[in-house]
Order: sequence, then C-alpha cells, then structure tokens
Amino acid sequence: MIVHLVLDLLDLKGWLVVICILLIVADVIRNKDPPSFPPGPWPLPVFGNVFTGVDFKTMEKLTEVYGDVFSLRWGNEKTVFISGYKMVKEALVSQLDSFADRPVVPLFHKVFKGIGIALSNGYMWKIQKKFANAHLRHFGEGRKTLELHIQQECHYLCEAFKEERDPFDPQMKLNSATGNVIISVVFGCRFDYSDERFQNFLRADTEAVLLAGSAQAQLYNAFPGLFHYLPGPHQAVHSNYNKVTDFLRQEIQKHVEDRDPSDPRDYVDVYLGEMEKSKDDEAGFNLETLVVCTLDMVEAGTETVATTLRWGLYFMIKYPEIQEKVQAEIDSVIGQSRFPDMTDRPKLPYTEAVIHETQRLGNVLPLGFPKMASKDTTLGGYFIPKGTMVTANLSSVLNDKNEWATPHLFNPEHFLDAEGRFRRRDAFLPFSAGKRVCLGEQLTRMELFLLFTSLLQRFSFSPLPGVELGLEGVMGFAYSPPPHKICVKPR
Repeated sequence: MIVHLVLDLLDLKGWLVVICILLIVADVIRNKDPPSFPPGPWPLPVFGNVFTGVDFKTMEKLTEVYGDVFSLRWGNEKTVFISGYKMVKEALVSQLDSFADRPVVPLFHKVFKGIGIALSNGYMWKIQKKFANAHLRHFGEGRKTLELHIQQECHYLCEAFKEERDPFDPQMKLNSATGNVIISVVFGCRFDYSDERFQNFLRADTEAVLLAGSAQAQLYNAFPGLFHYLPGPHQAVHSNYNKVTDFLRQEIQKHVEDRDPSDPRDYVDVYLGEMEKSKDDEAGFNLETLVVCTLDMVEAGTETVATTLRWGLYFMIKYPEIQEKVQAEIDSVIGQSRFPDMTDRPKLPYTEAVIHETQRLGNVLPLGFPKMASKDTTLGGYFIPKGTMVTANLSSVLNDKNEWATPHLFNPEHFLDAEGRFRRRDAFLPFSAGKRVCLGEQLTRMELFLLFTSLLQRFSFSPLPGVELGLEGVMGFAYSPPPHKICVKPR
C-alpha cells in the first residue's frame, strides 16, 4: 500500500533524485576504506579526486596536510602516495617485496599490454628483466665497446652543435644522440640526425611522454570505458605510441630477414634466437613481447636521459660561474686534444657533482611509475591492502629538507665533501630504488657523464640576450625545462 502510494507520488524528477541517491550510496559502500587506510581529501561520489591535480607539486601540498602517506581516488581506483626519504626507503628498500608489482594503468596498458619488462609482473617480468640485463651487459654496459659508441655519438652531437650559427632549441639533437646510444645496443646501428624517419620516431615519443602526464590524459585512467570514445590527449598518446611501435617493428623485421643465428649482433638478434629455444616458455618470448621490450629500453634510454641533459645545459646557462668552474676542471684534467672517457670520471669531482645535482634538481621523473602492493602491507602505521596502487614521490626524496642543505637551489656542494671530493648520497634516488629500479641505470650514468662533459669541453653556453631564466619546468609524464633556446660558442 505504502509502496504504491510512493510510486504514485514520484514524477520523473523524483525518480531521478532517487536513482542519484541510490548511486551515491552504492558508491560510498563500494569504495569504503578499510580500517587504518591512509587518509586523504574527501572524494566526490563516482568521480573521487579526479579534480585534484596529478602533478608532484600538488602532491607536496597534500603531504603537508595529510602526512607522508596519504591516499587519493580516481573513479573507483585508490592510489597511496608515499613521500620523504625515510618513508620511500621503507617502502622500496626495507619492504623490498611488498611493492614490487605493477598495476594496470589504462593509458599505457593499451600499448604495453602488461608484457615486456617495465609493466609486466610475475614470472614474465623476472625472466624478461634478467634476459635484458644480461644482454645489456654483454652488448653494452660491461664492454669497452659501449663507451666507444657513446664517444662516437659525442663526436656527432658536437658536430651538430657546431653547425648552429643562431640560437636554437637543443632538444631534438640531444634526443637523437641518446636515442642512438641505446639503439646501438638494441639494434646494432645508429641513425643520422637528418634521417626523417628517425626524427619522426623521436618526435612521436617525445610528444607521447609530454601528453601522458596531462590532467586530461589522466582522466582516461579513471574512466577508460567512457574516454575511449571521446577526443582528448589520450587519443594522441595512443596514436603516437602506434607510430613508435611501427618504427620498432620495422627494425625488428630487418633483423628477422638478415640475421645470422651463429653470430648475434645485438639484443634483438639474441632475443630472436631465444624465441626459437623458448617457444613454450610462459615468459612470453615472441615478436609482440620483443616489440614491447625494445620500447621499454629505447624509451627509457632516450627521453629521460635527453631531458636530464637539457636540464644540465639549462643550469649551465643560468649559472655561468658554475659552467666556468666545470670547464676549468675539464681543461686541467683532459684538455682539448681528446674526448673524455670513463677513466676521467674519478678525476672530475666537481663535474660529477654538477651532473648529480642536475639529476636531483632537474627531477625528470618526479613521481616515477606507479607500483602495486603485492600483499597486504603496513606502512607508516597505515594498512595498505594487496592490489592497491602505490606511487613513490621521488621529488619529495630529492628535495627532502632533512637530507639536503638547500633543497630548492642548484648547489653542487650537496655532492662534495669538505675537501672537494665527490661524495655519494643515500637520498639520491632519481632512478627509484628496490626491485623496480630503472633498467639500464649504469648505461644512463655513463651517457650523462660522457655527453655532458664533451659538450662543456667543446662549447660555452649562454641564454638569449635579455632573457631571464626561471626554474619552473614543464609538467608532463617527465618534468622538463621550460621552452628556451641556447647560444653556443665553440671553445
């Protein structure tokens, strides 16, 4: 009787109100936090915290309110953010096995498909990572030949800089150099900087990395089913990655057609041989996984290294007195008659300190890449259930006021002792830490030293006359210097 009366009284608007209330109640029940879950700003029904910024500066502000362990929700997905050296070390090093998995991130899953190295899990991840590390060492990091490859690229990069008579943006030249270094290991070749196909590949990857960090693209992660059909930067990210993977597939196909199984030239040749031996292995040695593995290595070895070098040159033109001090050290140890080599590094403590400070303040991957709790875990007194997405705020480590004397200033003294000798710092974690530390870290360190030192040896850098340089970078998936041009003068 009462039900019939209610039904008679409700009009269309009334029913809409009832439906909305039921949806809100269902959302609250469905997304109720477990006991002792990390705190965070109140999420809106259905939407969660999608209107909260996704950049590392917003995370720093939220840390001040909610502490070093807090949570946000996008749609139905909760993410725990961890800040500060002490807490990040606890999560990634002390609790080594608790946060070793990768979550499904819809924006990237469409491209990486949960296979390969960077975004896979379990047995596949262990085997593919072990295989890649072994052959990076064989064809690169552990051999003098890689140093020769980088020195060769130093020559080509310096020649490209020398050709510039007017102020120019160094981004694509630096991307070309770092791209060629990792391509020499993966594909056993290099590309001329004027190669249009190579440049299109680099531009597509650069744009994808920039757009992937935008707030609009992150909405795709919260509501992939909806945004799959809507225009926006996520569509450009997927389109650009298709161009990148098409380039990689073409290079792989060349290897399929002309390789000599008895004489592997590079990582791809060895991988193709492993495919024949491990057809039934659950690690997934096949062409599709090979494409994603090469994407993992080429992207990590190109964009982040080039962006760090861009920050390095940017800091040198902003702080000419530091540039002059680096050049004086290089001149006294190496001179101008040869390119730097790795035996010079221990003799160049100030230069090494400047490179490390560039990585620290340049802060190229401020939030790293999300991880996932592989088991129920307690961190900082809070309960984090298995399967929860976890993001370590690496920026908060590199700018931790308890670890760095002047965290927001460019100060090479952070990496020098009282006698001017280079010193390592525990809170220097630009490559993250633990089991998911950046693949090819040693290769990256070698590249940064040789390329940066070669450029400072051969050139002096200055800004456009009258241009004031700020320190506010451009937010993307990677954090890059503000748009600028440089003036180059051969030394």
